[in-house]
Amino acid sequence: FPSLSGNENSEALPESIPSAPGTLPHFMEEPDDAYIIKSNPIVLRCKAMPAMQIFFKCNGEWVHQNEHVSEESMDESTGLKVREVFINVTRQQVEDFHGPEDYWCQCVAWSHLGTSKSRKASVRIAYLRKNFEQDPQGKEVPIEGMIVLHCRPPEGVPAAEVEWLKNEEPIDSNLDENIDTRADHNLIIRQARLSDSGNYTCMAANIVAKRRSMSATVVVYVNGGWSSWTEWSNCNARCGRGWQKRSRTCTNPAPLNGGAFCEGMSVQKITCTSLCPVDGNWEVWSEWSVCSPECEHLRVRECIAPPPRNGGKFCEGLSQESENCTEGLCIQDKKPLHEIKSQNIETASDIALYSGLGAAVLAVAVLAVGVTLYRRSQSEYGVDVIDSSALTGGFQTFNFKTVRQGNSLLLNSSLQPDLTVSRTYSGPICLQDPMDKELMTESSLFNPLSDIKVKVQSSFMVSLGVTERAEYHGKAHSGTFPHGNNRAFGTIHARNKATYIQNLSSISTRSELKTTAIFGHLGGRLVVPNTGVSLLIPHGAIPEEISWEIYLAITQKESSLQPEGTDVLLGPEVTCGPSDLSVSTPFALTIPHCAEVNSEHWNIHLKKRTQQGKWEEVMSVEEETTSCYCLLDPYACHILLNSFGTYALVGEPISDCAVRQLKVAVFGCLSCNSLDYNLRVYCMDNTPCAFQEVVSDERLQGGQLLEEPKLLHFKGNTFNLQISVLDIPPFLWRIKPFTACQEVPFSRVWCSSPKPLLCAFSLERYTPATTQLSCKICVRQVKGHEQILQIQTSILENERETIAFFAHEDSNFPAQMGPKAFKIPYSIRQRICATFDTPNAKGKDWQMLAQKTSINRNLSYFATQSSPSAVILDLWEARHQHDGDLDSLACALEEIGRTHSKVSDITETEIEEPDFSYSRQNGL
Repeated sequence: FPSLSGNENSEALPESIPSAPGTLPHFMEEPDDAYIIKSNPIVLRCKAMPAMQIFFKCNGEWVHQNEHVSEESMDESTGLKVREVFINVTRQQVEDFHGPEDYWCQCVAWSHLGTSKSRKASVRIAYLRKNFEQDPQGKEVPIEGMIVLHCRPPEGVPAAEVEWLKNEEPIDSNLDENIDTRADHNLIIRQARLSDSGNYTCMAANIVAKRRSMSATVVVYVNGGWSSWTEWSNCNARCGRGWQKRSRTCTNPAPLNGGAFCEGMSVQKITCTSLCPVDGNWEVWSEWSVCSPECEHLRVRECIAPPPRNGGKFCEGLSQESENCTEGLCIQDKKPLHEIKSQNIETASDIALYSGLGAAVLAVAVLAVGVTLYRRSQSEYGVDVIDSSALTGGFQTFNFKTVRQGNSLLLNSSLQPDLTVSRTYSGPICLQDPMDKELMTESSLFNPLSDIKVKVQSSFMVSLGVTERAEYHGKAHSGTFPHGNNRAFGTIHARNKATYIQNLSSISTRSELKTTAIFGHLGGRLVVPNTGVSLLIPHGAIPEEISWEIYLAITQKESSLQPEGTDVLLGPEVTCGPSDLSVSTPFALTIPHCAEVNSEHWNIHLKKRTQQGKWEEVMSVEEETTSCYCLLDPYACHILLNSFGTYALVGEPISDCAVRQLKVAVFGCLSCNSLDYNLRVYCMDNTPCAFQEVVSDERLQGGQLLEEPKLLHFKGNTFNLQISVLDIPPFLWRIKPFTACQEVPFSRVWCSSPKPLLCAFSLERYTPATTQLSCKICVRQVKGHEQILQIQTSILENERETIAFFAHEDSNFPAQMGPKAFKIPYSIRQRICATFDTPNAKGKDWQMLAQKTSINRNLSYFATQSSPSAVILDLWEARHQHDGDLDSLACALEEIGRTHSKVSDITETEIEEPDFSYSRQNGL
């Protein structure tokens, strides 16, 4: 029995032993293996019955009695003594032990008959190293191939358990029979599927910590496969030797995720011979037949000299001829033949005469009925109602459009205006409600106009005829930016095999991306040609008798704006100034952008550069503020500002579905070696200024635009861009091996803009006799949008078939001062403002005008202006600077009148008709 000091000296047993005679200690609880985590000690416990004493022995030595904590109790069922003992084992004790085996402890229990020993419990220090012994490696595997990712976790005690993650989500091999994670920590995918592409991570963990391996990217690709051959085409030669062809496409399957394109020919040709057609020819006429009782004889011929063969033409002309054989002297019914024929002619003449007279009478009756109906329809409204298309005429000298059918206020919409007259007429303008009759007829609203005609109806519409000269008209630019789907600067589709007239000289050079002009109280418009950037100075923004020299410029060097985080620059950096000037009325600045507008995918901000050169945020385009206003259109942002400076649009992608619109253009030219031909593929922001920069560079290099540019929707989903050259004619051209496909990292495409991205391909002719090049350029984002550009061009200067991109018609007039810069005549603009700036009980105020002109947010900005309607019209002018769509404005005003006439409780009979004599005297 051990002493208190732990030596081998024994002490006498107690005289009274409560345990049953003949019973050795039985362990009810033995010490368990344990791990020391960090510096926390562990507790070993032992429990035995019957037991007078229990002591621990560690590594063969007794533990001092003072280190034991003992508890004693009595088992109620047997009456035997039960003893439980605890000891602590520290990290220091385990580290100080150096033996051939792990640190161990066991307990020894005494009864009066002897001792019993428990199992040995090992105590180890738990840890987990940081570095994996083997990280998984990325792989590119074909579809249905086997994927094996190896993982050897870090050394640790206890041994680490391994778990696999795919795109940060745990993999449960029990749910997918195709995946096995049980084989020595490795991940095995028996048959790769497209969905198995992703980033895989090995996760190791024990009771101490968790460790992550390096991520391994697995790409499951699909090699392209040929489709079946099409049927052979017909022989291209109608006669003689020719050729016929068949084709196939690399779509069975199409290559995916970088898979190889199909090898071999996509087109096969074979020679063929067609039988030449033989046109038929007449044989000679037969002899005349015997004269018949009808005094006629005939002759015939056949088309057999030769007959038509192999699709030849049949003979033209008659196969039978007949004529009188008695020179009119034949007797029929006792009358000479010539008398019978003359009577028939007279009868036919009488019938024709009577028929003509009947038709004339019928036509006169129909005309009379038509005139009567026409006059009734005219009298229903009076002669003073004017075609609403004349609103367009009041705003513009021409560009009339057909009016919608069924409009009760429109008349004679099919008549075209005489463009030679010196005056035009204004159509319906939305003015005061009939309840405001006194204001309409007596207020100063109409005083400035010398010739006005008014027809008051129960609706809200009032037709105005303005006889003053519409001197403000600017020509409408149909099809120019930003109007249209592709916004390709008025792209002219006039192909004949691919024939265009190139007019790159109209594109401004880099040194011309700045415009300056002097403006006065009348305001005007400033445009940087062919860039989509413009500045509108409203009438009255500059004080009277003062002139300012205002400039508008685009930064051409690298922008000083460095977007933070995931932000990207969406358009050019634009400067307007001088910066020390301030205007009394907001001016409109238009900046093009390349984002596909969607508030769920983009958060777009307007930023301004301070005088210290730093950039600060002005506002978000979705923000409600009274300091400035941003209206985001599909291809441009129109900004109402009170101070000049340098501005830029920055976008923060909210989701992977955010789309940056890229324009893809292909240029080509001969290199120094006459057998070489260079193809240069540009991917640039879909803004006019980005395209202009590329055209300017290419013009200096002698480049030629080979195909009409196309639009590529590039998503912010981290997938790369692939550009490849396909279908190069074999035996005529060749391209350097392994260079036909180039891949551009996602970050370079997404973040490097607005600088254009260039990929160059070098082709070589086998012989100088080859003068034609036909191939395809494929530009695609992995798992995204794809565009194919068909190249078919001649490399000879005198045979080039070029592409034309005509500039805006205002490129020759970068500055327009005074009334001619605006689409809406100033007099009509005054009446619209007088009508809608005044609050109205029926809601016909500037807020309704904003709603009908597609302005539905941040109306508090307009409420702070002295004339909200004027600012709304300024914004309309900025949005419609290229199309001058006055019809839409007229329809909006008309719709306001039609909507609110329904709530009017005054009938037409309760309103006095005004006297039209004054209008009629003035020729209206």
